[in-house]
Amino acid sequence: MSAEPRKIRLGALLFEEFELLDVFGPLEMFGLLRDRVEIVMLGERPGAVRSNQGPRGWVDVTLAEAPAVDVLLIPGGWGTRRGVEDPVLIQALKDQAESAAWVATVCTGTALLARTGLLDGRRATSNKLAFKWVMSQGPAVNWVPEARWVEDGKFFTSSGVSAGMDMALGLIGKLFDRETSLQVARWAEYTWNDDPTRDPFAKPAGLVD
Repeated sequence: MSAEPRKIRLGALLFEEFELLDVFGPLEMFGLLRDRVEIVMLGERPGAVRSNQGPRGWVDVTLAEAPAVDVLLIPGGWGTRRGVEDPVLIQALKDQAESAAWVATVCTGTALLARTGLLDGRRATSNKLAFKWVMSQGPAVNWVPEARWVEDGKFFTSSGVSAGMDMALGLIGKLFDRETSLQVARWAEYTWNDDPTRDPFAKPAGLVD
């Protein structure tokens, strides 16, 4: 008998004041593929981590001790304001991102990835209401002001909060196929905004005319 294919390991970062939907929106999509995807929660310290909204997530393993992951998910939230100034966190993220086959950021999580330098010269996007601040964290990044999500090589970056679910389905399509993305969306009873260029929030934020 042939061995079962290895599950894709997804590592999701948690930090104090992470944005709930940035993490658990994408994880809902990937978690519906539990026969094919293994999820592990990463952080600087093991244990409970408070979200920006209050409820806590749980870090399974520290970034320093974590095995390499196939997909690294970096959320946003108010905690990114401290995170960009934390050289230990940024180096740990860089190490994981360099070894990961795919790296996905949601919202201001893109600022953390930008600080690693790995987005320099690449296209990326982020939360439209925090766009100028995120841009300041990576002046060598080719920022895309109007996009639901952006794919550049192995890097997927999304706009704010709910956009992470759309990006996650886009990445699932890359990892598997489009029909799998559509099936996951059906299971979640979610209307997938599958056009990454359709961004209704860039204009109200004053980023485009």
